[in-house]
Amino acid sequence: MRRSSAILSTVLVAVACGGTPGPATPENTLVVDTDRGPVMGADHGAYLSYQGIPYAAPPTGERRWAPPQAPPSWTETRDATKPGAQCAQARLDGSPGVQGSEDCLYLNVTRPAKGRKARPVMVWLHGGGFTNGSGNDYDGSRIAVRGDVVVVTVNYRLGVFGFLGLPEFGGKGNFGFADQVAALRWVRTNAAAFGGDPRNVTVFGESAGAMSICSHLTSPDAEGLFDRAVIQSGSCMTAYPKNGISPGVPAYRPWWPKDQVAAMGTATATELGCAGAGGALECLRGRPVEQLATSEVMARASFPAFGVDRLPEDPALALRAGRFHRVPVLQGSNHDEMRFYVGPALAGGLVIDQAGYDELLADSFGADADAVRAAYPAAAYPSPALAWATVLTDAGWSCTTLEADRALAAGTTIYGYEFTDPDAPNFQNIPTVEGFPFGAAHGTELSYLFPFPGVRFTAEQQQLSEAMIDAWARFARSGEPGWPELTIDEPYVRSLVPGAVGRVDLATEHKCDVWDAVSRS
Repeated sequence: MRRSSAILSTVLVAVACGGTPGPATPENTLVVDTDRGPVMGADHGAYLSYQGIPYAAPPTGERRWAPPQAPPSWTETRDATKPGAQCAQARLDGSPGVQGSEDCLYLNVTRPAKGRKARPVMVWLHGGGFTNGSGNDYDGSRIAVRGDVVVVTVNYRLGVFGFLGLPEFGGKGNFGFADQVAALRWVRTNAAAFGGDPRNVTVFGESAGAMSICSHLTSPDAEGLFDRAVIQSGSCMTAYPKNGISPGVPAYRPWWPKDQVAAMGTATATELGCAGAGGALECLRGRPVEQLATSEVMARASFPAFGVDRLPEDPALALRAGRFHRVPVLQGSNHDEMRFYVGPALAGGLVIDQAGYDELLADSFGADADAVRAAYPAAAYPSPALAWATVLTDAGWSCTTLEADRALAAGTTIYGYEFTDPDAPNFQNIPTVEGFPFGAAHGTELSYLFPFPGVRFTAEQQQLSEAMIDAWARFARSGEPGWPELTIDEPYVRSLVPGAVGRVDLATEHKCDVWDAVSRS
């Protein structure tokens, strides 16, 4: 339930390391000279791993809510065989206490054991609703070995520590994004020491990680720090209609205007006893991490702000206006995204029968409800609940992704995909109910890229996993994944389904003509 709980609670409720990198690492050498000091990794046979490498100083004390600073240097070889702490976050089971630590700005590097050539570098930004997760959760070995690339996974500040807004910040803020930029600077500086090519860096991520990448595409801070981008289920246009996350929840977009984020931050500071004429910042810096990393506080501070130096405008508007970095993009979503949200609601007691479906449509779409009902009659689906999940997927994910595809196609090379395995492993253990298959829900493609405990593939699923890794790595290496690019006139994407990889017209498959005419706010 980790990712589901984090995203649900989210809605409910500068400089990095400088210096000169060491020489490229000789084959099978476990000690690598970074620009801050030597690190010793672990040999796993087919690959080498280096974990818990600090890319910035601990953001504690006066560095809480400040841009990341360079970490101290060291001279003795640093043990890099264990990951650093995940960034501070609330416990997902609702129990008191904090998971992780504020001292968390670490990254992990995985590279093939053999060879010393300059490989493409792939930097992974994890999802989790900007409130939970860690780069440590993702084992880069499968992509590194099969794709012959260097994989870097990153921790970044979350929730109140990464995305709090206060009037005192002025044009600053989005410190979680600043951490990601610092990590990308570290990669440019140190990639060669790990056998990577610092001139060929692909940033890839899913959900909140994908939304982070979208933000960097439109941010002046990230210009020149990556050469390609892979956006998995988190385009610049992502938006859920009212009741989309759960019945009763307002319409949702990940990014908020700066003043709205600051108002939420001020209200949160007041509740924590930090209101006053002198400002809230110093008072909040004195609060213990346990008082800040609660589910409620983290959720209120999980909306990246636009209108600040690091993100001058709403990424959706920037994309539509063509104001984004001209790098090749591979972007896609999953065929049944919103079953990730509807399934747990049904398991929790929500009933969506015909009457409930009609009520949800009326409340969510107002005057457009009849048009949506005509396009998605409950009788055309195995159940009204599946009809509702399809409505939400098409409105919130598939058609917004296509809109972003077309905006990108006007200014750069864009390749699209849709992950469509109806029997994808539910490795996240998201609860569902009988008659409501999980399908290709939000996040299910991750187990095809990264190994997770307990996942067992059929032969065809294993082939799909290998094909996806090959495509992602090929894109990182050459800028194309092995299928035709998407254009404004030919908006076809690659359908990723076991045994039947082909192409799909998203506009037809997901009734995007309906959503072009319907208000989702």
